[in-house]
Amino acid sequence: MADTLPEPASRTATKKDTSPEPGPGSEPAPELGELSLSEWHAHVGKMTGIGFLTIARRLPALVSQAVRLAWLASPRDTLTAITLSMLAGVFTAFGLLATTGVLSALFEAGPTPERVMAALPSLIVVGAAGTLRTLMQAGAGWAQSRLDPQVSRIAEERLYGLTSQVGLAAFDDPDFHDALQRARSRGVAMADVVVGTTINVLTAIIGIIAAAGVLGVLHPVLLPLLVLAVLPDAWAAIRSARMRYTTMYALIPASRRKWIIAELLAEREPAAEVRSFTMRGFLMRMYDAVATAEQSILLGLARRQTFTKVVGEALGGVGTAIVYVALGVLLAVGAVPLAVAGTAVLAIRSGQTYLANLMYATNRLYEEGLYFTDFLDFCADAESRLGSERSGQAPETFKRITAEDVVFTYPGSGTPALQGVSVRIDRGEVIALVGENGSGKTTLAKILSGLYEPDSGHVRWDGTDLAEVDPDQLRQRIAVIAQDHTRWPLTARHNISMGTDKGEPALISAAEVAGADQVVAELPHGYGTLLDRRFKDGQELSGGQWQRIAVARGFHRDAPLLICDEPTAALDARAEHALFERIRRHADGRTVLLITHRLASVRYADRIYVLDHGRVTEEGTHDQLIAVDGLYADLYSLQARAYSA
Repeated sequence: MADTLPEPASRTATKKDTSPEPGPGSEPAPELGELSLSEWHAHVGKMTGIGFLTIARRLPALVSQAVRLAWLASPRDTLTAITLSMLAGVFTAFGLLATTGVLSALFEAGPTPERVMAALPSLIVVGAAGTLRTLMQAGAGWAQSRLDPQVSRIAEERLYGLTSQVGLAAFDDPDFHDALQRARSRGVAMADVVVGTTINVLTAIIGIIAAAGVLGVLHPVLLPLLVLAVLPDAWAAIRSARMRYTTMYALIPASRRKWIIAELLAEREPAAEVRSFTMRGFLMRMYDAVATAEQSILLGLARRQTFTKVVGEALGGVGTAIVYVALGVLLAVGAVPLAVAGTAVLAIRSGQTYLANLMYATNRLYEEGLYFTDFLDFCADAESRLGSERSGQAPETFKRITAEDVVFTYPGSGTPALQGVSVRIDRGEVIALVGENGSGKTTLAKILSGLYEPDSGHVRWDGTDLAEVDPDQLRQRIAVIAQDHTRWPLTARHNISMGTDKGEPALISAAEVAGADQVVAELPHGYGTLLDRRFKDGQELSGGQWQRIAVARGFHRDAPLLICDEPTAALDARAEHALFERIRRHADGRTVLLITHRLASVRYADRIYVLDHGRVTEEGTHDQLIAVDGLYADLYSLQARAYSA
């Protein structure tokens, strides 16, 4: 049965904001967006068909996945934990069976000293079995504690290995982001928990088998009574876990939205604009709307879980009473002797303890296993996005790059960003892509650099189709200077070299050509300065200084193709002119693909492609395009008039 979600309280009211009340024309009321009830129910539908038997069928597969992951992390520790847990169960059975001998000797007629002496051998067996069981459990616990960090490392490496390898277009897919959020928030963190809980489940099952085996030996009727005592608890545990997962799964969009708002309130990068535009009140109201809706749902979950637990414990108490009444009847009619009845009580108590442990472990395994399954599902989806392995070698260089009838559509978009685009780039040329925002310039550049794969069409370096070559090899032949470059929290050296080891001369040469040497000269520790003020002794750079570091990064790659995507966006006029002069000098003998809105910078390009709504509408030199008097001429005239006004 599906658990319905209550209407979020924040859809009708929110907590009082301590900020001044907004006046007319000030901050608008927050829009909840992803908190719409319909989207919640779309997620809830995933869990509606899950019942007790379904869970029982799924647990073996989950246990198998956990054991495989544990084995991958450490075969020795996995084998040790399972083997010692099994041995602990064996010694539990020996101890219970030996208890029958102890009780039989003590209940015999005769002097007490003689009865004690008769029970002594069985007592020794009980003591030895208990000691060995304790040692085995301690050894299993030690092996399990060793497994936890190893499993965490393996899971994290798998997750981040895939996220850093999957195609860039995946990050434009909202479904991919939701799956990634689930995998990162709890999925990967549950890997070691699931493995540890799996071992606990196996331990509890072995203990139950030991107790059940003893009860079966003592009297067959006692075995089904043991199951009756704990069945209600099992029902309550499974139902509670299902309720929680259903609710938490439904809250994923809300949690992601709340996390994003929290980042805006707490991170350094947006801090200035939050204050400049007095966004605090608006963001706090939006945060409160999401948090209040989330709180309402979680309070409802707590209420439903508590009711389920009370019902389960009440029914469990009735089952336990039935067990002991039945045992008393068996004893009264002489079906079992007193010594066997005493051992049966101990076996039932032991079995109940193991069953309680099993229910707790199963509950946790199922609940956390659902999040672990999110991790596994994400990894499977990410692996499917990697495509087939390419064995082709990327060319060292080229005479001509051609894009033929390239079509590309972003995930979730109904309109292609590129529609049948064809361009050519000859070695040594400076090619410019121009057009208005959203025309497809950057998308085309990312396809030419191997970051996106076209839906159709081909990109070739001479006769080599890039769809057949190793993308990492290809990217080593391409240098990119992007407008939205990453400000890596690394040293200045690593911000330029990007983990490569070409030596000090190459580092210094790239910095000098880009003008980044002047930036580094002002840093307290030179190239060893950490460029992140959030850390001790870290330094922050201005936008223009970061731009020079990014340019040096591109020059340091020293690749046959240099792609410059709005490289001067953060520079003043003098610095922009100097940078383009540096690019021209650095481009001597290399091929440059230049993307810019500042058309004065592309006048001397060998060829200019004008894009409009994903299509190449004009092609030629500056003079040719001016003569055509089309979109390029219009844009150039607009900018020229702005400068001459």
